[in-house]
Amino acid sequence: MEVRDAGRNHTGAASVGDTVSDLDLLRAHVAGDRDAFGELFRRHRDRLWAVALRTVGDREEAADALQDAMLSAHRAAGRFRGDSAVTTWLHRIVVNACLDRIRRRRAHPTVPLPDGNRGPEDGPGTGGVEPAAPVRDHDTAMVVRDALAALPVEQRAALVLVDVQGYPVAEVARILGVAEGTVKSRCARGRARLAVMLGHLRPGSGSAPDGPDVPEVTRGNPRAPSGVRSGSGRSRPAIHQQEEA
Repeated sequence: MEVRDAGRNHTGAASVGDTVSDLDLLRAHVAGDRDAFGELFRRHRDRLWAVALRTVGDREEAADALQDAMLSAHRAAGRFRGDSAVTTWLHRIVVNACLDRIRRRRAHPTVPLPDGNRGPEDGPGTGGVEPAAPVRDHDTAMVVRDALAALPVEQRAALVLVDVQGYPVAEVARILGVAEGTVKSRCARGRARLAVMLGHLRPGSGSAPDGPDVPEVTRGNPRAPSGVRSGSGRSRPAIHQQEEA
């Protein structure tokens, strides 16, 4: 989607270019620029899609969750207060949409776990890049994905953001609307559960002598990932859930 570089658009609002900030794009969208939100989504599409897919664990459900989230963001842009980075705000909406779908799916468990494969006959996706393991690691990746899907949703969301996507704990706390200590606790509990579920895949276990090694779960990236800015001030809690025992 092209964004006009100079002058004014058909609404009279100042048009936007490729070098403007995320906040300026959001403001231009609110002012009536029809291309601004599309450009904002294009900038962050791949990371938002990766978060949705890892959190939900099903490609079609993730695509629906991402679409729902972007529709919500499109409509709610005028209420954005600027108390966090625009990317934090977008990720919060995506995670909330994913968690809503997980809860609905658990209430009606009819969707099988995906195998991660997608052929040309399956139709277009979201345009984002699906995070996928190399072919030789496919079986192990499936086991890890199944284990991740078995975690409580709060632990899964925290682990996806910290360990899979590499967001710092402080940023994840803003995305999830919880304290940093809560994020650390959820990650620690999730890692402990994964260690039990995936212990048979560790080198020397004898269960999978010819299979690839499972990379150890990290403690998160201490540095903010490229393109993600930490917000200033506090975000309003977006997820009101009681911490699991």
